[in-house]
Amino acid sequence: MGYEIERKFLIEGEPWIGHAGTAMFQCYLSRGRAGAPSVRLRIAGDQATLTLKGKASGFTRHEFEYPIPLAEAQAMIDAFPGLPAIGKTRYRIPFDRDLWEVDVFSAPHEGLAIAEIELKSENQKFPHPPWLGREVTSDPRFSNASLASAALPLQAS
Repeated sequence: MGYEIERKFLIEGEPWIGHAGTAMFQCYLSRGRAGAPSVRLRIAGDQATLTLKGKASGFTRHEFEYPIPLAEAQAMIDAFPGLPAIGKTRYRIPFDRDLWEVDVFSAPHEGLAIAEIELKSENQKFPHPPWLGREVTSDPRFSNASLASAALPLQAS
């Protein structure tokens, strides 16, 4: 069974400067309401994935991710116009022994950047880079599915 244990933080500064990023587009076929999983379609560079994510319990949730052909992902997007979607650039930034994923969002959330770290356990300790801001792991406004459906820019405060 697939699980994801993740923590999310706002960012202070621009730690991604000087790092190569990957442009991503992701849309949501389902946003996980009433206990149903969210179903995400993502195109990252020349790769596409279909992902099912369950509701979080603490910092843990079920996650099942499957690679799909890029042409099929594009066909799904074209077949269902108007799906909630976001664009972002992802940077992978090493700090100490950890690898942080930093997402810098496009309009309408331009200026929003979120750092994520995947952990092996909910109790795992990890060093905090100096550019980490407020933790938003449990704030549903900062989930990618919520950001995809938000019509107006989200304020970081």
